Formats: sequence, structure tokens, C-alpha cells
Amino acid sequence: MSEGDSMKMVIRPRHMISLGGYIVELEFPYRNLIVVNPTDEHIKIEVPVFDEEWIEEHRKLGLKIVPVGDDDNYLSLWRREKALLEASD
Repeated sequence: MSEGDSMKMVIRPRHMISLGGYIVELEFPYRNLIVVNPTDEHIKIEVPVFDEEWIEEHRKLGLKIVPVGDDDNYLSLWRREKALLEASD
């Protein structure tokens, strides 16, 4: 699959997903991305993730993108973002 073959995925309002399985570039600096949709709108994203530009492009759509590095605790980051999302209800 190349960059021109991107698929679309819709993130429901006030929902979050993990994109670890959709990162296809070996040189990508993160092992996972937590994507949070804090809005009241459905937001369409492109997958897979090929480069760091993806992060900025999708932040411009209103999404919160939380990169997860090799030394980060994924579960702690997920729980923190979930708590922040629920607190904003």
C-alpha cells in the first residue's frame, strides 16, 4: 500500500481510538498514536499513517493526537486522555 492508497476511517464524536496497527513506516518515531475526537462531529481520518505530517494535518481537523514513544506508558496515556475527554462532557 502506498500513500496514494489511503483508506478512510471515521471517528465518532467524543470518542478515541488507537492507531498503532495503522503505522506502516519503519522510520516513524512513535510506536502508537492515540487519536481523540473532542468535538461533537464525526471526523474522517486517513489511514495508514505514513509520516509525521499526518499528525499536524489531523490536528487541523480538530483532533487531539497523542504520540506514544517507545519509553511512554501507553495505558497511562490512554487513561489520562479518556479521563480528560469524560471530564469535558
